[in-house]
Amino acid sequence: VQLVESGGGLVQAGGSLKLSCEASGFTFGDDSIGWARQAPGKEREGVACINIGNRKTLFEDSVKGRFTIVSHNDRNVVYLQMNSLKPEDTAVYQCVVKSAADYCSDYGLEWLADDEYDYRGQGTQVTVSS
Repeated sequence: VQLVESGGGLVQAGGSLKLSCEASGFTFGDDSIGWARQAPGKEREGVACINIGNRKTLFEDSVKGRFTIVSHNDRNVVYLQMNSLKPEDTAVYQCVVKSAADYCSDYGLEWLADDEYDYRGQGTQVTVSS
């Protein structure tokens, strides 16, 4: 099983990026998938999550209204669309998978940042300049 993130880069404040998480070695089913980020000197935090089965989503307060998360099950890809980016969004963004249904709605975002995941990618760097 492999998760490969892409789409990161350098962008000015106010700009947009679209991150992709492509899974290989397993097929999206009734999983829960999200994105965590870690900035230098800070702890990892969960920012967005989607229940693959019922499509319910959850966002960390600081990204609500700016980030959206979408899954394309037929392509085994999850996207994180990030708009109105701010310098404080600068971090390494990792795709995280829990092979359990409704984890986002049942347990929130915390599991994305700790060791309760089943699969996690290497991450993609997002840098937002002021």
